[in-house]
Amino acid sequence: MPISALPLTRERMPDLDAVFEARGCSVARNCYCMYYRKGSVDFHGYGGKLPAKNRRALAELADADPPPGLIGYRDGRPVGWVALGPRTGFARLANSPTMRAVDAAPVWSIVCFVVPSEYRKQGVAHELLAAAIAFARRNGARLLEAYPVDRDDDDARDAPWFGSLSMFAKAGFVEVARHKPARPIVRRKLSPARRRRT
Repeated sequence: MPISALPLTRERMPDLDAVFEARGCSVARNCYCMYYRKGSVDFHGYGGKLPAKNRRALAELADADPPPGLIGYRDGRPVGWVALGPRTGFARLANSPTMRAVDAAPVWSIVCFVVPSEYRKQGVAHELLAAAIAFARRNGARLLEAYPVDRDDDDARDAPWFGSLSMFAKAGFVEVARHKPARPIVRRKLSPARRRRT
């Protein structure tokens, strides 16, 4: 069954909670997708009351334009999450040895996928990626960038939240840089969204 993807809003935060609190999502429920949005000084960290601070920070971003990501739904049930937006909104990327800027081109970045264990290997991440491409295009992005894991490389480590290189390749992304052996940077050019005729 295909999924639908809706932008995060404050009203949909409980749906995001359901995804992050599900089995297999312990990293997400701690950082609430704020790790790359904050510099090392500003990030609230993990454990104790800190995840709640990260959640509040993400909820505030839900009021922004564009919102910070999309929740995937299957038959009305939340089954996944993809975080994306203009690269300038992800402060930690600037100093990342793996994800540092390739050039000065204005790009949008996809930094995280979260899919609970029970919904994995069912195409959820692929559908979230397709929704993310469409969402970025509708919001004026002309270049979309991501930082997947090349699972064919001997140095690949398990970091499922970035997505796999093969998934992005199937969606039309091409590799533009590789600062670390198993971590390519991929991009896809986006054509302007078609205007609906009235």
